Amino acid sequence: MKILLTGNMGYIGPCVEKQLLSAMPGVELVGLDLGYFAHCLTHAHVLPETRISSQFFMDVRSIPDEIFAGVDTVIHLAAISNDPMGNFFEEPTVAINADATERVALAAKKAGVKNFVYASSCSMYGSSGSEARTEEAELNPLTAYARSKVFSEEVISRLADDNFIVTSLRFATACGMSERLRLDLVLNDFVAGAVVDKKVTILSDGTPWRPLITTTDMARAIEWAAVRPLDNGGSFVAVNVGSDAWNYQVKDLAESVADVIGGVDVSINSDAAPDKRSYSVDFSRFAKLAPDHQPVSTLEGTIKELYEGLCAMNFQESNFRDTWYMRLKVLREHVESGRLNAQLSWNK
Repeated sequence: MKILLTGNMGYIGPCVEKQLLSAMPGVELVGLDLGYFAHCLTHAHVLPETRISSQFFMDVRSIPDEIFAGVDTVIHLAAISNDPMGNFFEEPTVAINADATERVALAAKKAGVKNFVYASSCSMYGSSGSEARTEEAELNPLTAYARSKVFSEEVISRLADDNFIVTSLRFATACGMSERLRLDLVLNDFVAGAVVDKKVTILSDGTPWRPLITTTDMARAIEWAAVRPLDNGGSFVAVNVGSDAWNYQVKDLAESVADVIGGVDVSINSDAAPDKRSYSVDFSRFAKLAPDHQPVSTLEGTIKELYEGLCAMNFQESNFRDTWYMRLKVLREHVESGRLNAQLSWNK
């Protein structure tokens, strides 16, 4: 079996590579990435990409058709991957997240790819409070990033048929360790603050709802989708990926970090403007379709893993929100240095 994994040199990619190589002995795993964050390694003993069969350094906006030759499954992770980056780089976000996704899916179908797995997001629900949103709920994307996910899902759903099985994984907010760790994610941010300052700082009033999923549980879901048969969900399925037990208010996450690590203060910005990005999600469809690939992580275990991972890195960056652990910071430095142009293409 041959799998093409786009965007594999980011936060999630190394975890997906490990999962697929472990679960699918003999798989030919091919990576494709432009390398924005290739250097952002954290506690990695080897370059993660040395584990896979081959690696292309390539822009998803201009992939030649021959890359898809002989590919059975495309797993499309490549994207400008959060709200701050999408808002700052809105034009290239549309080009990379939306337009390029359409072209990748079209090329994959033309080449005879059987399964197309799209990494989508529960952020499409926008603002729904504590009412758990099912896949049939109205979408309310509030940011460029979320809008790009809505557009892409609509496009790829129309391409699906009995010979091109498309799965859109609407992931909860990612968290957990990775060989390219990000700290611009709510739980990861809280643990980092607890490690360096013995303090968790909530930038909002703490009331927004966030469903969470760990990197390892995301990889398990991707494994399921990579070989999903037609009779398990049909030619196209959009599915919320996470666990009902992992719907949390932000303030509860902060308190959990303080309880698990100990000796940590929690600071809530009670004067903060309301964060409209608040949504609770129903994951029952995922539980029905993928009973053997359900999340197995616990919140306590994830906090401990992050804490131990950061300590093993001798993490001491008290100003981590202004460092390369934040993906927007990396992209801005690439642009300001002249390495990337305004459209986020490498300058030659």
